[in-house]
Amino acid sequence: MDPRGKPPVAIELNATLAELLARICAGQETEDYLGVLSKALGLYDLALAARRRGDAVCFVNSRGEAAEVVI
Repeated sequence: MDPRGKPPVAIELNATLAELLARICAGQETEDYLGVLSKALGLYDLALAARRRGDAVCFVNSRGEAAEVVI
């Protein structure tokens, strides 16, 4: 049960999404697939909010090169 008293909700993943989730979990060396989904949805929400404000979310690599998150 969610700490806010909300019951869990079941979601169905197609094979492609399930494979992507498994690959990300393996890359992060975690079995916490719900944590991975939460982070991914949080990043998506952040990018959408930035776009609504006319801003952008960018990833910056170790060389200082930036890539904008495009949705």
